[in-house]
Amino acid sequence: MKIPYKKKQLNINLILGIVWLINGIVQTYFDEKLRWYNFGWFFLSGVYFIIYINQKTKNYLTIENGIIKENYPFGKKINLDEIKLIKHFAGDIILKTGKTELTINTLLIDEKSIPELKTELKKLNVEWK
Repeated sequence: MKIPYKKKQLNINLILGIVWLINGIVQTYFDEKLRWYNFGWFFLSGVYFIIYINQKTKNYLTIENGIIKENYPFGKKINLDEIKLIKHFAGDIILKTGKTELTINTLLIDEKSIPELKTELKKLNVEWK
């Protein structure tokens, strides 16, 4: 099961990438003397485009083969069998094992996928707080 990002989150990153690209073009075109920091706008734009593409192609969460995984660099993954407690606090779903904790930000998740995620987590028969 794949849990995608909210479209608003994707659009924000795309718009920021476009804004920084336009700003970079304007800065380099109208500046009489090119300076090294003028190209920083293109770098910033590229970072936002990479984030957008990454979020568009990879989803926020993946639940497969008994593992729940955050799909971003250095994202955590937890075996579903090891989850001992599920806590719902301030719009976040916190999955706790004996050693680690995974926080799922429901504000970033597509609204249609939240009930699917909760249904999948309720299958685990663990304590909810």
